[in-house]
Amino acid sequence: MAKVLIITGDFVEDYENMVPFQALLAMGHEVDAVCPDKVAGDSIATSIHDFEGDQTYTEKRGHNFVLNASFADINVADYDALYLPGGRAPEYLRLNAKVIAMIQHFANTDKPIASVCHGPQMLTAAGVLKGKKVSAYPACQPEIEMAGAEYVKLPMDGAITDGQLVTAPAWPAHPAMLKQFVALL
Repeated sequence: MAKVLIITGDFVEDYENMVPFQALLAMGHEVDAVCPDKVAGDSIATSIHDFEGDQTYTEKRGHNFVLNASFADINVADYDALYLPGGRAPEYLRLNAKVIAMIQHFANTDKPIASVCHGPQMLTAAGVLKGKKVSAYPACQPEIEMAGAEYVKLPMDGAITDGQLVTAPAWPAHPAMLKQFVALL
């Protein structure tokens, strides 16, 4: 079984954080969820994004998610794979130099990475997408292309694998994304 790191933060998308966390645990993988400046036992606030027929998703307050590892204590070399959920958290997590270095470690050592929705914003900031085929929430298309990747428009329940990278547009893609991610583990 694999040891998977999740880098997350306040106002991460609730489903995109909790569902893969629980699913990977249920499959027998070891999963550590961390957030900069927080320790095991601290909570992060989540948000729920839904598709209700408006021009963009709607946002509501979600649950509190309890972290099970301390950001400052982890060593990325101890992990087999990385998962980056979406929501609002990637907007500020990508500004953290240690987060960027962690992402670059996984990409440079060719370890599996999965990311959904706005999570690829962290991948663009880390400069690890050049030449890749990548999906994400449609609003992320311009920055994915500026990062030198090919944006792949998928149905909301679709996912794509390019090498060791699995990406998807939003939480309805969990079955496809997790199936592809687990195949890489």
